[in-house]
Order: sequence, then C-alpha cells, then structure tokens
Amino acid sequence: MKGFGVHTSMWTMNWDREGAERAVAGALQYGVDFIEIPMLRPHEIDTEHTRKLLEKHDLRAICSLGLPEECWASVHPDKAIDYLKLALQKAKDCGAEALSGVTYGGIGERTGLPPSEAEYSNIARTLEAAAAQAKSIGLLFGIEPVNRYENHLINTGWQARDMIHRIGSDNIFIHLDTYHMNIEEKGAGNGILDSREFLKYIHLSESDRGTPGEGTCDWDEIYSTLAAIGFEGGLAMESFINMPPEIGYGLAVWRPVASNHDEVMSKGLPFLRNKAAQYRLI
Repeated sequence: MKGFGVHTSMWTMNWDREGAERAVAGALQYGVDFIEIPMLRPHEIDTEHTRKLLEKHDLRAICSLGLPEECWASVHPDKAIDYLKLALQKAKDCGAEALSGVTYGGIGERTGLPPSEAEYSNIARTLEAAAAQAKSIGLLFGIEPVNRYENHLINTGWQARDMIHRIGSDNIFIHLDTYHMNIEEKGAGNGILDSREFLKYIHLSESDRGTPGEGTCDWDEIYSTLAAIGFEGGLAMESFINMPPEIGYGLAVWRPVASNHDEVMSKGLPFLRNKAAQYRLI
C-alpha cells in the first residue's frame, strides 16, 4: 500500500461497470499509484471487470466500506463477520491489496451514550474473525477512526491502537484520516504518534472535505510527523464530490465542498504531492 493514491469518490461512489471505468480513467489522468474503491454494495460488484480494468492499466487498489445498519458489529457481530467475509473475498477477487474503512461499525452509528463494554466485546470478536479471514486469503485488514458525529465507537488513533492490542491480531492496521483527526485528536501529530506501531494508510482530507490546502488542517504538522516515524504506507487524497444520499446523510455533508472534481484534483493533488516530496515521503 505504498505510494500516492486517490479515493474514487472524486468520480463515483457507485462501483458499477460505468462508475469503475469513469473513476479509473480519471485517476489515470493524474498518474496516481493506486485508487481506493468504495464498497457500498459489495455483493453487486463485478469483480472480474474491476480486476481486468486494474490489470490493463497496471493500477493498484485498496477497498473500503462502512457496515450497513443491519450488520453493525456492536450489536450484530455474526452478521458483521459474514458481511466482512463477503467484502474481503470481493476485494481479493478485484485484485485489491486490503480492505479498510469503518469496518467496526456504520457511518452514522450513534446510540447517544458512551460506548459500552458489550459493544467493544462484539467489535473485538468481529475484527478478530475478519482479520483472520483476510490473512487466509492474503489481504491486509484496516480500521479507520472517524469523528464522533459519524460513529461513537472508535474516534482516535489511540482507541484504534488499543483495540488492536486487545485483539492481538498481526493482520490489522490503522487507517487514519486527517479530516477526522482535525476534529478528534489533540493535535494531528499526536494521533500519528499514537498510531505509529500499526499505521499503514492515511486519508489526506481537508478540514471541510474540500480542496486540500484551502482549509485549516496543519499539513506541515501532519507530514513532518509522518516523516519522523518513518511512514512508508499509502497516502490517499480523499474529497467527497459525488455522494449517494445515504452517504451524504451519514457524513452530514449538506453543501458542495468544491465546485467539481477538476478543481480538487488540479489544486489539491499537487499541493499534497509537493508536501509529501518536501518531507521525503515520496
């Protein structure tokens, strides 16, 4: 999962044949090393089409998801395990290197109460089983802390780290996101330091999810800390331009964060790449 990539939400969140071809064509214009594929409905993905498309263009991929409500791990661990096993196999069949995201719950999952030990116990059982399944088929498996407004369970790097320690799996990595870190961490650098033992992937997303470099994220702090820990994982720009209603609701995004994907790609991507080069991360 090394190199510089982009989340394909820039072009589509519906990974059907048309969406896949549009996203791959768009990503190729900017010479990225890999793409991140959203798995909103993994059972519907044409894996053969995706694999051939990636192979044709020598493009690597990682897949990501959030669990649907009927499969939230905190309350339905067995259903969550089955769902993740399906998604892992689909990711493998697509030719992806890993499955990550809100693999422990849903985008928009909140009870109005602090997390309970019962919830964490169910999540640990789910993630342990999914990590074992991922390992058996040669995939890495990640967990992404997200902000408290999107999920009440794992919001910080140290919470993700502690969950991995609790499980004891050697096949789970932490997937940070600068948008969420800007809300939850006591400084982005601290979140990176807390996660460094397991950190393999990071979303580079601006404070408003718009064009990187035009918000309040402290990019020098982010990149300098990544350099300080010797980060060698994937760097993926993420900005949400095209969202289906269920994702827009879960993310609480009600207005355009940029005029179009060209604006984000032509301004934000060079900004992030230049910063990565400055700190010798690429």
